[in-house]
Amino acid sequence: MKRYFAALILTIFLVAGGFSAQAADYSKYGIEKDVPGIGSYESIDAKDYSGRTLNIITHAVPVMGEPTALHAKQFEELTGAKVNVVHVPFGDLFQRIMIPFQTKQDAYDVLFYGSLWIGDMNTYLAPVPQKYLDNGAMKEVTLNYQDVAKWGDTMIQFPVDGDRHYLKYRSDIFNSPKMQARYKKDTGKDLRVPQTWEEYNAVAKYFSGWDWSGDGEKNYGTAEVAKRDDLMFSAFISRAAPYAKNPNVKGGFFFDLKTMKPLINTPGWVKGLELFVDAQKAFPPGGNNFGLGDEIFSFGGGQVLMSYSWDDAFIQAMQKDSPIRNKVAAAPLPGASEVWNRDTGKWDKFSPPNRAPYICWGWTSAVSKMSKNKDMAFDFLAFFSNQANTLHDLQIGRFGVNPYRSTHFDPNFWVEKLGWDKNTAETYVETLAGMDLSKNRVFDLRVPGVGQFMSSLAAGVSKAMAGQETPQKALDGVAKEWTQIVDRIGKDRVRDAYKNVVALEDNLR
Repeated sequence: MKRYFAALILTIFLVAGGFSAQAADYSKYGIEKDVPGIGSYESIDAKDYSGRTLNIITHAVPVMGEPTALHAKQFEELTGAKVNVVHVPFGDLFQRIMIPFQTKQDAYDVLFYGSLWIGDMNTYLAPVPQKYLDNGAMKEVTLNYQDVAKWGDTMIQFPVDGDRHYLKYRSDIFNSPKMQARYKKDTGKDLRVPQTWEEYNAVAKYFSGWDWSGDGEKNYGTAEVAKRDDLMFSAFISRAAPYAKNPNVKGGFFFDLKTMKPLINTPGWVKGLELFVDAQKAFPPGGNNFGLGDEIFSFGGGQVLMSYSWDDAFIQAMQKDSPIRNKVAAAPLPGASEVWNRDTGKWDKFSPPNRAPYICWGWTSAVSKMSKNKDMAFDFLAFFSNQANTLHDLQIGRFGVNPYRSTHFDPNFWVEKLGWDKNTAETYVETLAGMDLSKNRVFDLRVPGVGQFMSSLAAGVSKAMAGQETPQKALDGVAKEWTQIVDRIGKDRVRDAYKNVVALEDNLR
């Protein structure tokens, strides 16, 4: 009925006035302009889903949860549908999605979750229909994130984000002659963007506990995701990667692909954990319990000198009301001068340091195979991720929507549309785009039971961080648990999934 009256009024207007049709103005939704396509505002506005209900499960506010709620409300207004959004903390999200699947309950139509869970969820997800694959917005998605969305050759996850870990730092402090002279005097070393994790820790500790920003408050060296059940395992992987991912050794980073023996307690991984434990000396008060949201606002608000993880803290720092806007820059993750070689049982020396960029899992979305509203569900995801909405969401750090389309890597967008300094924009774009070109990348463990593996890893790392166990003992315990998990799930089943990850890491695709 909504569409009937709208069409009738428009017809009368055109016939009586003799005017040509004009494109509708959707600027009230915060976008600059609508972009034609299957998920555009105009296309979705033409749908009538009155009397129907769409159920969505997503992450807690703000990261991914806030844009989900925003676009759900817009979708309601445009289509007449009722949209229910359930927000769940990350530590509970996997089970809240999987339990209804396993008990054959049609609980949610649309799911937002971590793309690394595809190994467990693939049998419950509906393939993305061809008309959405042929859409211009989908064709702009970079190959990395198209591959992340696929199981085999079939796209079953709907790309809404592109994630990787990288270093973000206060460029005004690193470039300050006063700070450079002070650091040189006190340490005998030049102040520079850290090239290794040892150097990162040293710089972070030097800049911890005093007011180097001049705002009357104490500042600190580093903010890191260190809370056990809030993505801490990803932060640890970034620290361990350059010590454990040797470019001259093939066949697995988390496991030896041939034997499926866990590598998590080998010397490279242990070295990464030792440095993670040591970094706590440069955390802000309470920093050893920081989740992702805390890291975003700690760096983005100017409390700390450096941070690493996803884009969110960097984008938060570049908000228009940020006290450190255009005082930050991006760089690749620190590397390692010595890298463990499991083939020789020795440390290999690297100069320049070995880098192992972490193409860390991103947020993704999907439609349940059990959903009775697949048409509406895929339309919602196309709308959520249309070009206009994505360009809006990229500009809000806390949203957790990071560049994943080729059009997102143009520095002019960040300069002209967001007012970033040219140097800031160039360091950002070059860092992100450069990671895709690396021949020594680390990807996530996309296998059945990944939640169990990562939960075990987080628990073990937490013991070391709390001083309850040495890094070696903690990771020995993780390796033992991983072996048990592999045996429980089935070695061949885990290996069949893991070989796809190894193919990406060893550049076999």
